[in-house]
Amino acid sequence: MMFEALRKYAEFEGRARRSEYWLFTLFQVLVTFGLFLVLVMVAAATGGDGDQAGAAAVMIMALLGLFYLAMLIPSLAVSVRRLHDSDKSGWWLLLSFVPFGGFVVFIFTLLDGTPGDNRYGPDPKGRPGYAPPTVVHNHYYPPGGGPPSDPAQA
Repeated sequence: MMFEALRKYAEFEGRARRSEYWLFTLFQVLVTFGLFLVLVMVAAATGGDGDQAGAAAVMIMALLGLFYLAMLIPSLAVSVRRLHDSDKSGWWLLLSFVPFGGFVVFIFTLLDGTPGDNRYGPDPKGRPGYAPPTVVHNHYYPPGGGPPSDPAQA
């Protein structure tokens, strides 16, 4: 499940469960933490030698940059599919560029998706949807009468 977003590398259609989104986010955090841990260990192993530590730092930061560049498309795709799960357009991601808009998008990623099918596809959890709405016609008829028998009077 952690690598489902990588299997659907550039798939912006459909829906993504919370677990797919958050496990992929955890994967990115763990890789970032691991690379920074390697950076600290290399800096400690060089014993303060500026040239070796600097070269190692540049190489590890380049690896981190390449990792995030490779994860850009799957991150966008899984975020769009996560928004689709709550029946929102992927364009809501642009809200992240507005102050406090990223917080709103974060809340959307925490919310459960709509049960049943929505306009973006079937429910990934396989839950039945809401019952179709019943049509209620509210007509006012004058006392003592139902609908007019002559349609022209209506």
